[in-house]
Amino acid sequence: MSGPSATQVRSNLQRLLAPRSLAVIGGRAAEDAVLQSRDIGYDGQIWAVHPTREHIGGIPCHTDLSHLPGVPDAAFVAVNRESTVSVVDRLARLGVGGVVCHASGFAEDGEYGARLERDLVAAARDMALLGPNCLGLVNYLEGVALWPEQQGGARVDTGVALIAQSGNISENLTMQRRSLPVAALMTIGNSAVTGVVDLVGEMLDDPRITAVGLLLEEIPEVEVFSRVAVEALRRHVPIVAIKSGSSELGAQVTLSHTSSLADSDSLVDALFRRLGIARLHDVETFLETLKLMHVHDCRPGTEIASASCSGGEAALLADLAHRIGLTMPALPEETRARLHGVLGDRVSIRNPLDYHTYIWGDEDRLTECFTALLDAGLDQHLLMLDFPRADRCDLGEFETTVAAFEAAQRKTGARACVVSSLPESMPEDVGRRLLDVGIAPMQGIGSCLTAIAEAARVAAAQATVDEILPLPAPGPAVVSAVSTWDEVESKTALASYGLRVPASVTTDDVDALPAVASQLGFPVVLKALGAGIAHKSEIGGVEVGLDTEDAVRRAAAGMADLAHTFLVERMVGGAVLELLVGVQRDTRLGLGLTLGAGGVLVELLDDTATLLLPATRDQIRTALTGLRIGPVLQGFRERDADLEAVVSAVEAIAAFAIDHADRLVEVEVNPLLVLPDGAMAVDALIRLAEPGA
Repeated sequence: MSGPSATQVRSNLQRLLAPRSLAVIGGRAAEDAVLQSRDIGYDGQIWAVHPTREHIGGIPCHTDLSHLPGVPDAAFVAVNRESTVSVVDRLARLGVGGVVCHASGFAEDGEYGARLERDLVAAARDMALLGPNCLGLVNYLEGVALWPEQQGGARVDTGVALIAQSGNISENLTMQRRSLPVAALMTIGNSAVTGVVDLVGEMLDDPRITAVGLLLEEIPEVEVFSRVAVEALRRHVPIVAIKSGSSELGAQVTLSHTSSLADSDSLVDALFRRLGIARLHDVETFLETLKLMHVHDCRPGTEIASASCSGGEAALLADLAHRIGLTMPALPEETRARLHGVLGDRVSIRNPLDYHTYIWGDEDRLTECFTALLDAGLDQHLLMLDFPRADRCDLGEFETTVAAFEAAQRKTGARACVVSSLPESMPEDVGRRLLDVGIAPMQGIGSCLTAIAEAARVAAAQATVDEILPLPAPGPAVVSAVSTWDEVESKTALASYGLRVPASVTTDDVDALPAVASQLGFPVVLKALGAGIAHKSEIGGVEVGLDTEDAVRRAAAGMADLAHTFLVERMVGGAVLELLVGVQRDTRLGLGLTLGAGGVLVELLDDTATLLLPATRDQIRTALTGLRIGPVLQGFRERDADLEAVVSAVEAIAAFAIDHADRLVEVEVNPLLVLPDGAMAVDALIRLAEPGA
């Protein structure tokens, strides 16, 4: 028996998100859904179902689903978890498009709940289904609220879509007083049927959606998530995300340095960076970033100018801009001359501009001042302005300043923001007024500047979207039977992929070691080999710089308690730098490549970058040069370093990892020696699951 077609599933999701008829099943929560839909102007039909009540929200009740006068596009189900399964089954048989399942107690609540959730999925058939364990959705474009609580939003013509796993945070977001137009709010709870990828895909097809905000506790399936994120870049619909919690690394035993450096959060950062998703860590900046993108979209460039009538504000903004990575270039000479003509000799003309209060309250001169500044042609132009309390103060001169800035923006068409240092110092009516004329009302200096920087990063990803490599599914978790390869096995495997390793000999004949070393050529390195010996330098299992047969003999005697097999290597000299290169497999995100400062002090230095594989040569090179030690790789103070050889070495290690992705737990080279004319791996560790494990 074939499953539902993609066309039918999508049609049902559209019916759920923009229904022309609704059914509500349940008691108080269902009644609230009726009231909320009416409050925001829903004009379709609403039918209520309850076995004993005569009315819900003023609507006559039907005692059973079979008594409905028609087939609703969507249903809100607020009954207990066991009854939810049977109700959903009946709704699917009726041909309902989609359903919100409000009840909790499913997969989040033990094995019994997990079984119920599996039954729920089967009962839904081809219906769209939000939940279970969710609040539902509010569509402010269409005026529908399958929502069992109060909500503080209002109808809009365009705006951002919010998709969240947390119902309580979602409800809080409806109460925001930041003038952010929310077009749709969807909570997904357990995402048993309809999830983030489905909803984002639907939002991309609605030209009224200007940006998408995600509040995630888990990353969706990375393969399909990456496809929809790339499509968002192509359509210039920016995605902004908060990700809480963490995914579980496949490797549970810390034998390598990579395990302690490449935590799951760094992999999430790598994923979002790769896909051009702006990642924020607090709700305030999340909302401000969405607001900026709603007003100005995303364009490359991080050059900004600002104006305020306070030197302290100007200095604070300049400091924060520098810390965030924005630049405040000197103003063009023509701009400086125009500003001097308005402000006179008493004002120092610079960026950031403190225009003092000599023209405060003079709308014409303020307009001239702001017009000159906005004509500077930078990527973003900011006016710092905090409104006083309306209940105690006169707002007249502040209104004059806003009017002047609006007039200047109309004349120039420049990208502009009015920024309050305190969120509460931007009245909602002023924010809405600024939005209407294409000026972003930004609340909080740091949040505003972060939003500008993130918008520039998203714009850069949009411009290079065709270069983004698709991400594969990560494969099943490794649960048992992990084999740890020793250094010789690991190096031999990696050398077959093109990684350079030193000349070496392995032997368990201690008496032959001095002669072996002599044949290799002094100086040499002596290492103990054995199962479970990973960090040799920490247990006295390695000696370097041995330059005589006697020195080799003494070193071997000192390691006699550690191992019976020894590795003798010709010592590699002239290293410019030591690097760590490691790959681990995350059960949700796939292969994570960690690059960083290596050697014995790797954790202390904590200078790393993480990429998801596959990665391009350019991405690897950019990650390496972006490290704090990156300048050394680029010839800092005339120290020659073969950067391209390092990139090739990393590619070899990555190729091994990709070819063994179904079994890989981790692979690490530490250190990879950076030489003036090459790169050489002098230690390596590989951990793979046994075939068939």
